[in-house]
Amino acid sequence: MSVATTLPLSEMTHADKLRVMEELWDDLCRSPEGVTSPAWHGEVLTARAERVAEGEAKFHDWTEVKARLLRY
Repeated sequence: MSVATTLPLSEMTHADKLRVMEELWDDLCRSPEGVTSPAWHGEVLTARAERVAEGEAKFHDWTEVKARLLRY
């Protein structure tokens, strides 16, 4: 079964799609043993940790970012 047959993706707003994505992630998080991360995730996390350690990372408040994303 295709997601497109279940969800009217072409009729959904960006905000609707983001809300559905959040619900999917929340559901996946309830059984994390079934979700494996690819090796490149570790590489990205290492690179980001290095940027933090070097003082080069920039951070944004998640509440503000989420609100900005939901406006689209």
